[in-house]
This record gives sequence, C-alpha cells and structure tokens, in this order.
Amino acid sequence: MSEKVGFIGLGNIGKPIAINVHKAGHDLMVYDVRPEPLAELKALGAKVAGSARDIGAFADIIEFVVADDAQLEAATIAPGGVLETAKPGTILAVHSTVLPSTIHKVAKIAAERGVTVIDAQISGGASGAAAATLAYMCGGDKAAFDRCKPIFDKCGANVYHLGPLGAGATTKLANNLIVYITRLAAAEGMRLAEAGGIDLEKFTEVVHASSGQSYVVDRWLKRSALRGGDKERPERLPNIIYKDLKLALAMGRELGLSLPAGALAQQSLDKIV
Repeated sequence: MSEKVGFIGLGNIGKPIAINVHKAGHDLMVYDVRPEPLAELKALGAKVAGSARDIGAFADIIEFVVADDAQLEAATIAPGGVLETAKPGTILAVHSTVLPSTIHKVAKIAAERGVTVIDAQISGGASGAAAATLAYMCGGDKAAFDRCKPIFDKCGANVYHLGPLGAGATTKLANNLIVYITRLAAAEGMRLAEAGGIDLEKFTEVVHASSGQSYVVDRWLKRSALRGGDKERPERLPNIIYKDLKLALAMGRELGLSLPAGALAQQSLDKIV
C-alpha cells in the first residue's frame, strides 16, 4: 500500500519535488504559507492542508523543504507543528539545510511521540528537483530510510544513506562549504584571466581539461550570463549562501575546527553569488 505523504515547503525546490511525488502516485497533502503554490498543486490533484497540524494528522511520511532551522522547528516541535497530531510510526524527512544539532533536537522530541526523524538533505537546485535528478544525503534509522527511499528514488538520481542521524546534514554542510569556497576561487581565476586578455570561453575549456576543472568553473559563464534572470538564482540567494556558510562555520566551532576559507567566502558574497 502506498504511503500517504505530507509535504511542507513549496518554494523553488520544494514545489517541483512535491510535483514529482504526486506524479509517482502517492496520496499527497501539501502545505505552504503562500497560496499560489498550493493552488498549483491542488490543480494537479494534490490535497491542500490548512496548517502543519493537518499534515501531521494525514501523513505517514512528512517531507520538509523549509528555509532554515527556525522554520523547521516551527513546523515540527512548536505549537501548531506536525507533532501535535502525528501518529506513532510517522517519519519526518528533513530536506532543509540545517544544523545536525537541530535535527537531533527535533528527533528527541519526536521520539517521545513515537515519531522517527531522518535527515535527508538534497543537492541539485531547482533544475535538479524538476528533472528528478537530485542527490539525497541521508542519515538516521535505516528502516525509516528504507521506507522513504522509494519516494526519494522518484525525485533523485543518487540516494545515499550515510550513517546515523545527522550524517546527512553534516554531509550537506561540508558539500556546500566546498562549493562556495570553489566559487570564490573561480571568481578570482576568471578575473585574472580576463584582466590578462584571455577569452573566457577558451579559458573555461582549458580549465576543464586541466587540473583546475570543477563543476563550478564549468558553469561559471552560464551563471554570469543569466545573472538577474535565472530562476536558480532567486533574489534571496545571497541570504541563502550566507546562511549555509554560517551553519558550516557554526558546526566547525562546535567541533573545534578552524575553517578560514569558509569565513573568507562568507565575507565575499558579492564574488560568489
């Protein structure tokens, strides 16, 4: 029997994931604070919730693509959150980029109600969400992951179980740290090549064929050309990047690690956005 799925957070990435879940044939109920994506999902045949509590009462598996730690807590453990109504055996799958400590906080309270939390962070952006080619980085109870995996497989090309609770969030923060530091390196390399009179299309080809090759460099000129109109670069993107780097640096402090390149990337948002 197909799992009933609840979905909270229908932004640039959440909405196309929810659409793919619906297309996969799951009985889906969605919730967002904005009426427009709710209307779009309703037109496709999904149920629309009036609150997070409605999602908790309905779903066997609840997916979250909210903006940050505070929104995740509001949707789960705060008054009016899904845990007020979720039945024992429900799984909460957190796709949002948040601290591992926040995952553990939510999971501890959820466990008191017989609800399991897994962290299932995602990478691939809005285009990956639409094309169902996301990468899933998951941590937590393996049996709960196995229940969720058929849903994730309909939305992603690579689905990984990486270990205990928090492993997915840790992996996502470390991955983002690499991406944003690499963006800073790409920005400076491109500026140097351009100032020296090198055609940037040719320079990109050379870097792709040499030791500087990276996904970031390969896409740099396309990103620059689309700046201001790319749906993958919403106006809030600088805030998203700043938040992700803030989380990575906070995690580093928790673990006693110095991450100076990450701090420099955070101070150089104008170069890496």
